[in-house]
Amino acid sequence: MTSDGSEQIRASATRDPDGLIRRAGVRGDPDRDQHFLVDDRVVDRIPTYLPEGTDTSHVLEIGGGPGVLTDRLLAVADRVTVVEQDETFAAHLRREFADEVDAGRLTVVEGDALDVDLPEFTACVSNLPYGISSEISFRLLPQGKPLVLMFQKEFGERMAAEAGTSEYGRLSVSAQHYGDVEVCEIVPKEAFDPQPAVQSAIVRITPRDPDYDVDDEEFFLDFVKALFTQRRKTIRNGIRNTAHISGLSDPEAVVEAADEDILRRRAGKMEPAEFAELAQLAADVGL
Repeated sequence: MTSDGSEQIRASATRDPDGLIRRAGVRGDPDRDQHFLVDDRVVDRIPTYLPEGTDTSHVLEIGGGPGVLTDRLLAVADRVTVVEQDETFAAHLRREFADEVDAGRLTVVEGDALDVDLPEFTACVSNLPYGISSEISFRLLPQGKPLVLMFQKEFGERMAAEAGTSEYGRLSVSAQHYGDVEVCEIVPKEAFDPQPAVQSAIVRITPRDPDYDVDDEEFFLDFVKALFTQRRKTIRNGIRNTAHISGLSDPEAVVEAADEDILRRRAGKMEPAEFAELAQLAADVGL
């Protein structure tokens, strides 16, 4: 995105991160996974990473905290829903953005984002609590909406990794099953207060249908998970050794039916479409 987008958000957003944190009356707590983004430049850029043409009529934010990103989202979205577990932050958001709440532009849902009923939304932009990155992501990904999410750098790079790289794994295949995954920006530790132990990454997921067919998505994802638990072994041995994870009742039948070239390979070298083809065969002959 161009700097024009960031400047437009800056002009519309009025709240300083340090002031928001001060008015919230809560200090960040690394033990509770609370690291507040305080770098204006980074905060301004985050919404601009949404894919061009994204419907911003109702944007979801997970973990609003003191409202630093919430302020920027209200500058670009017609309506924002924030899911916030901490009752102190939830009360602060309702107080700080009282005008927006009264106008129906902001809804604060108090509760655990892993448990509450998520609203219908058109896009999600969030600085996620890193401790639940995977669980939240795989609650959001099946919704098929544009996502701009901040993760620990290593997690984000694994999501976007290509087959054959050291970062490529179960997370890569599973995330890319739902959309195109891109790391938009690496965010230094200094952008946060208190500083986390690692760098962060802003990741964009643009939803799309996969270029392969999967009849049973749950089995496909379990099958991928199973084979990556044996990533150093051949696919042949991975199939045989992980029936307790994949749910196969006859793994030997799958080995007998699969192509020998595939059986000799290892999970880290397999493209998502190849996993899908093998999973379909496994479902046909091995369940």
